[in-house]
Formats: sequence, structure tokens, C-alpha cells
Amino acid sequence: MSISVQSAKAKGRNLQKWTRDLILGLFPSLEPDDVKSTGMGQSGEDIQLSPAARKKIPYSIEAKSRNKMVVYSMYEQAEANSGKHQPLVVLKADRKKPLVLVDAEHFFKLLKDRNENN
Repeated sequence: MSISVQSAKAKGRNLQKWTRDLILGLFPSLEPDDVKSTGMGQSGEDIQLSPAARKKIPYSIEAKSRNKMVVYSMYEQAEANSGKHQPLVVLKADRKKPLVLVDAEHFFKLLKDRNENN
């Protein structure tokens, strides 16, 4: 069963807002105008960062919310084997460069800690 286009866009919009709010919560020196959720259907990054935010978060952020993604089963396996450690998955498709998958909150907290220690 597929969901409506409107519902799919709402899921994506909610993930973008969650990401924006997480960043603003972890980086209190940033203002709401420093981190913006892009409107659905607009081209470019899903999370727009001001120059001040880009100094703290040197990444281009896309937010993808889907009903089913195989990477979740990979992450669940890493979680099951992680014990007291943070799960991390290195994944690679044919003729593509390897990527790393970690929990979003963990990742942004790493960035926060990095910024506080510099």
C-alpha cells in the first residue's frame, strides 16, 4: 500500500524540522535564521545553513524519509553487535565510494563536542 504524495511530503518536512530543531538545540549560539528547513519541492539542500552555522557544521544536509530502507536492517545488526559501543555501519555499493551510517543525534553531538573543544 502506498501513501499519498501529500503524506510523503509531510514525512519529509517533519524530518527536516526534526533535524533543524536538533541542530538548534545542540548549538545554542545559533539563531533560528542560521538553520532553516527548505520548503518541499525547492532545489538545493534540505537544511540551509548560514555562514555562522556552516562554520560549526561543515556538511550539506539532505533529509530522506522513506517507508522502507535496507540500511535500517544493517544498522540494527550493528546495534545488536555493539554492546556498550556506538553502532556504526560502513556501506558501499558497486562503483560507489564507501559511506558511514551512524545515529543522527550521536553525529550532531560529535560536531557539538568538536566545536566546543576548538
